[in-house]
Amino acid sequence: MKDIYLKIIELIEKGRFSVLATIIQQAGPSPRGAGTKCLIMDDGSFTGTVGGGILEAQTLKKAENVFDSGLPFHLRFSLKGSDVADTDMLCGGTLEVFLELISPKSSKHLSIFQEAVKVTQRGGVGLMATVVDPDRWQHGEVPKLFLGKDGRQAGSLPGIQGSEKILLAKMSQILRSRQPDVLSIQDDKKNPVEVFVEPVVPNPALYVFGGGHVSKQVVPLASRVEFHVVVIDDRREFANKKNFPDAGKVHQLPFEGVMERLPVDESSFLVIMTRGHMNDKVVLSQALRTKAVYIGMIGSSRKRKMIYEKLLEEGFTEEDLLRVSSPIGIGIGAETPEEIGISVVAELIKVREERRRYPDKP
Repeated sequence: MKDIYLKIIELIEKGRFSVLATIIQQAGPSPRGAGTKCLIMDDGSFTGTVGGGILEAQTLKKAENVFDSGLPFHLRFSLKGSDVADTDMLCGGTLEVFLELISPKSSKHLSIFQEAVKVTQRGGVGLMATVVDPDRWQHGEVPKLFLGKDGRQAGSLPGIQGSEKILLAKMSQILRSRQPDVLSIQDDKKNPVEVFVEPVVPNPALYVFGGGHVSKQVVPLASRVEFHVVVIDDRREFANKKNFPDAGKVHQLPFEGVMERLPVDESSFLVIMTRGHMNDKVVLSQALRTKAVYIGMIGSSRKRKMIYEKLLEEGFTEEDLLRVSSPIGIGIGAETPEEIGISVVAELIKVREERRRYPDKP
């Protein structure tokens, strides 16, 4: 999402129009879920995808109408029956895509997406609210609002007095589920208005302990699938930004006491792949004292057994050790650093998606 927001800002600053397509409702099986975005540029190029195939083709075609009219458009699509006859998109679900013009003439648009980028890059949380009733977009109005949990605000929802208060009341629920929703809110004349509300949250932090061969495969892959990656090694030649250009940060730190120097919380992912058993154990013993959502450790079953035995002797419990994914990664028979990197990042994606779908699951 951050990349699309950054692209929007870049285009606005260059004086270029674009069309933002967002899946606002999804039911049943479909290629992508609610909140998925695609940004179409004025030269016909695009970034992101709402699902590919005929769905994407129709989205791109309707974007031309939005460029011409300046008004938004609802694209409703059924992935069954005549809509997908003679195609391979027989998922069986339904989708609704909202297409809106992003104008360089609107200072509101620029400030809204700037605030969203601040969240994704620097932390904090907030909501993006977009009125999806096309009639409300006439006369140059931009009924779109960013509202931060800390009270920061950009944009507005014209004609809906008290919308900020309503959204603040819903914020905790939406942020906890990390799922967008379409709310029906009354305007100043007591008429219902559909508002698409989506959480704006930072990419989850992935802390990679160790800067070796496998880490060099994990880091770029994880960065591309929207993890904020931080690499830690105790050796200067390995804790080098040149080795990890895709990482958000690279730290040279001793492994002893390292968790005290990192903002690890319940949304953090920890991957342990240092240069030896002892360092792995040092990091793992600290990791188990955090609330990290995921703890993974590289190595064989034999190595795991040795480390676990020592941790049990130190007072950790079997229940504590059940939190650890080791050997790390999804079982695909991986052997090379490249293959192991793929299996590790696949597991990270799986855990992240499970947490998104079931936020209250222990």
